[in-house]
Amino acid sequence: MAVSVQVVFLGTGDAFGSGGRLQTCVLLRAEDRNALIDCGATGLIAMRRRGVDPNTIDLVLVSHLHGDHMAGLPFLILDAQLISRRTTPLTIAGPAGTQSRLAHMMEVMFPGSSTVERRFPLDVVEMEPGRRQPFEGFAATPYLVNHPSGAPAHALRIEVGGKIIAYSGDTDWTDTLIVAARDADLFIVEAYTCDKPVKYHLDYRTLLTHLHELRPKRWIVTHMGVEMLGKVAALGCEYAEDGKRIDV
Repeated sequence: MAVSVQVVFLGTGDAFGSGGRLQTCVLLRAEDRNALIDCGATGLIAMRRRGVDPNTIDLVLVSHLHGDHMAGLPFLILDAQLISRRTTPLTIAGPAGTQSRLAHMMEVMFPGSSTVERRFPLDVVEMEPGRRQPFEGFAATPYLVNHPSGAPAHALRIEVGGKIIAYSGDTDWTDTLIVAARDADLFIVEAYTCDKPVKYHLDYRTLLTHLHELRPKRWIVTHMGVEMLGKVAALGCEYAEDGKRIDV
């Protein structure tokens, strides 16, 4: 049975803070379960700013292993250990290489932090492209996209509360987006630029040419660079902003 799913855009910016936006971090709320899509370096700041208790996050789905999409994880984990005194399990799910990249990142940022005994169960799951991965209250199917990050990059098709939330991650156009996003209740999609093609990123004009194949019930653009931010208000499309909340 479908339930209302609330989507909170905690961070909607690119890697460089264009427009003063925080880095990518999207909260999905359904009944008593909460998940993040990506957790960029500013993820914990965004949660504090919007009154989101980090201890209520059950699952973090990571699209790819760039810092503006996953560098908030060490702060989230250390906050849970040292400040919030978390006791409930936390699952982090991402592409192949997530576990080693996370451990390396924690050691670079806070030496010794990856091996301490934790007060809470932490499970790192590496998802296989095309394979549906169930979690409590959620399921996610990753699809390979075109965005080099030293590991596979994924678009995500997420099942929650009887709804489908699709997420492009960062990528230029690839037909796997059709499978990931077709007929989704909501498609959260990168539009890094408006007219100018940028390698490994999706521009708005290219997105428009493929909407008839994607057929989402609702779509909202995010991860916008300077050029797109200067034009988006005049385009007539729905676009994400830090703090924006929608119900699906």
